[in-house]
Amino acid sequence: MFYSRRSEDRILATMEVPSPALDEFRRAHAGTQCGYPDPVERAEFWDTYLRERALLEDDSLPSAYLSEFDQGLYGGLCGGEVRFMVHAEIGWISSMVPPLLGDWSRLGEIRFEEANPWWQRYQTQLGIFVERARGRWGISHFILIDALNFVFELVGATATYLSVEENPESVRRAVELAFDLNVRVQREFFDTVGLFEGGTFSNFAQWVPGRIVSESLDPYHMTSVAYFERWGREPAERMLRAFDGGLIHIHGNGRHLLRAAASIDGLKAILLLDDTGFPLAFDVVNELKGHLGDLPAVVRAGYGSFVERLKRCDLPAGVLYQVQNVPGADAANRLMERVRSYRV
Repeated sequence: MFYSRRSEDRILATMEVPSPALDEFRRAHAGTQCGYPDPVERAEFWDTYLRERALLEDDSLPSAYLSEFDQGLYGGLCGGEVRFMVHAEIGWISSMVPPLLGDWSRLGEIRFEEANPWWQRYQTQLGIFVERARGRWGISHFILIDALNFVFELVGATATYLSVEENPESVRRAVELAFDLNVRVQREFFDTVGLFEGGTFSNFAQWVPGRIVSESLDPYHMTSVAYFERWGREPAERMLRAFDGGLIHIHGNGRHLLRAAASIDGLKAILLLDDTGFPLAFDVVNELKGHLGDLPAVVRAGYGSFVERLKRCDLPAGVLYQVQNVPGADAANRLMERVRSYRV
């Protein structure tokens, strides 16, 4: 009901509780950079972490996120140097690439090859996770790097914005290349992982009916709504049409795009993120939800603040609240009793 926009009188919540698995991950990863991790070890981490959450009676569904391939995979498939970074606070090891091209003259050389080692690593890790997860947890979709996000990987952010004005035809060619590559990557995911009860696991939306992808509008956060309409809407809607819809996230510096982004055809939900220098999304959630209409939203909330506003009946419905720093499973489950009875 939630993602069919029929839960406008109630709220959902997931609970973040202390995790021995995360504590151990932090101890084992003191640095910030590393190489490509052993996928068996990563599957073991997720298995341990998700088993810890079995006592929670919240609205979460257990799923692992392929953070190793959240950005760098796409650049790696084009010949880029994939670099990895540890995110000790959440148990992720993410990836990115330095810009691939010095200029646009080599764009025509970029092509997908199944022999690429990053494609083979991707397939191998998918297989390992599917085997380890079987009957215990799901595998979340992971971020698309298409449209201007992909152009960032080719020439860097500054050159991307300049090229939009000075060399738009090359940008369009790169965006077309990005569409084909991203569709290939995501179809491989769905072909290998499959669906659960006809839907897709999501690291922030939990589960959504259909083959649902996770789109990023990050390059447009620092631009005008008109710029997004010119360069961002069509690629996003085209990608969502290639599947059964999608999700997006909006950072604090992109909230001026909310009304436009909420009208993307095929959009199922939106994650409202926080950034330094902007009010916490939870603190202004009533205002932000007003821009979204009946589109489901996901918002992070501190435990104390969430409890207080729940008592005051001051939480807008149609929102999945990610409640952080909950003292433990017992406190989480008591809180969930109140969440389930909450009505607007």
